[in-house]
Order: sequence, then structure tokens, then C-alpha cells
Amino acid sequence: MNTMTQWNPLRDLEEMQDRVLRTFGRGLGRRIPEGQQPLTMSEWAPSVDIVEDDHEYLIKAELPEVNKEDVKVTVDNDVVTIKGERKFEKEEKNKKYHRIERSYGSFERSFAIPDDAAADKVTADFKEGLLEVHLGKCEEKRSPHIEVAVL
Repeated sequence: MNTMTQWNPLRDLEEMQDRVLRTFGRGLGRRIPEGQQPLTMSEWAPSVDIVEDDHEYLIKAELPEVNKEDVKVTVDNDVVTIKGERKFEKEEKNKKYHRIERSYGSFERSFAIPDDAAADKVTADFKEGLLEVHLGKCEEKRSPHIEVAVL
């Protein structure tokens, strides 16, 4: 049986970029695969895992050296957004930096809420550099399609 796949004109370019990143190391940046990009890109993007069980969805974001006060989680129009900032260390007179590879500055990651997630059942915990956003599930799935009678 033949399967059809949608042609992506940028696929060759993405594969070439992956080869360059493998050759020269990840210091040049990390390409985010198609379909996994945040809605907005920023200076750096923390790594995220999204896990589902019978009761909830869990978003785990690695935020080392980010202060709890510098993290904001919002839900708007069925999108969860995590924003924050990792601040650069203050330079000290007797220190010379020979290499700086860690990223600093603001970040923003956004994720669409699944149909069976309850936007009003969202909690977040932050400790030891790990943010956990808990999205409770609805009893019934939200309908992605609603028929409206025309009067």
C-alpha cells in the first residue's frame, strides 16, 4: 500500500540545517521541528516535556537559574503561555569570562490546550529550576465543531 505524504518545500533546507548543526555542534542554535514551534520565538527557549495521564496534562519546563518571580503562566484563548527571563550574572571586577555559552534574556513558549483540558483547572509549581503546569481534564471533551442554526 502506498502512503502519501504532504510535500514540504523547506524539508531539504531543514535537513541541511540539521547536518550543519550536527557537524559544528549545537552552539549555533537548535532548530525546532515543524509543528513544535512556539507561537512566538524569543532569545532562548527552555526545554519542555508534555505528559498526559487519565486526570491531567502536565507541562514540565526546565528553567535553571530563573527566579520564580521572573516566571509568568497565562491561559488565553485556549493557549497556555509560559514567559520569563534568565538574567545575566553581574560582572565582577576580578573575573574574566573566557566563554559564555548559556543563553540569557527573555523567553516565551506557547502551547494549544487539547480539547479535553479544562482551562479553569490550571495550577503551576516551581521549585529547583523546574516549572510544572498542571492542566486538569474535563469530564466531557469540548466540541471542536458546533452547528449553529441560522434563523
